[in-house]
Amino acid sequence: MQTPANLTEEATASVITFENLRKSYGSLEVLKGVSGSFERGDVVSVIGTSGCGKSTLLRCFNRLETINGGSLNVMGIDLSRSKITSRSLRELRIRVGMVFQQFNLFPHLNVLNNLMLCPRKVLGRSEHDAKQEALFYLEKVGLAEKASFYPEQLSGGQKQRVAIARSLCMKPEAILFDEPTSALDPELVGEVLCVMRNLAAEGMTMVVVTHEMQFAREVANRVIFLNKGLVEEQGNAQEVLTNPQSDRLKAFLQRMSS
Repeated sequence: MQTPANLTEEATASVITFENLRKSYGSLEVLKGVSGSFERGDVVSVIGTSGCGKSTLLRCFNRLETINGGSLNVMGIDLSRSKITSRSLRELRIRVGMVFQQFNLFPHLNVLNNLMLCPRKVLGRSEHDAKQEALFYLEKVGLAEKASFYPEQLSGGQKQRVAIARSLCMKPEAILFDEPTSALDPELVGEVLCVMRNLAAEGMTMVVVTHEMQFAREVANRVIFLNKGLVEEQGNAQEVLTNPQSDRLKAFLQRMSS
């Protein structure tokens, strides 16, 4: 994915940079010193076997987890410090959206109010503006007719598309996706991936923890393969996935294709 020539130097700066990042839970070291840098407009697929640290790494990027060592900078905010101000955390959560595996919609609110809640409470949007933006993004994910529905009335794929629309209502500069299709029935995966493909085509910066290798090959421009808490291989998605150098990545891709 090429960065447009007319973007300013600030706009082309790294969105996420991490070096020798470490994360432990007690004596269990989950991330053992991982490094990387994501630019504006990148679509990065983070792949690897279960338990390798993929979701933990993603959760560090928006301070759902604090790191134990190394450096981490997201949108110019230093997340390496043990404490950051509530103002910086608020800025981080506004600029970097998050889409979870289990949707995390409020069951007592209908779809429209799920989307309007954060723009009104956090961004101070008027009810009218928040509603218009919510309806716009529902149309964008193909669910305009579901505005009055409650989460329990939706399929898993529809819930995840609502969750994506909810994130978009905050006008983020980047979105983190934590295995967004793993909780879905196979026949519902395609509708969610279609929305994500469209976002990538529009230039949204995305970091996607996924087991969908076709998505990684067709949509991502970068891939990171984690193995036992370490970056085993990373680089251009087409090059890494077509010609893997690591025996562990070769074995992983073979298992995923069988």
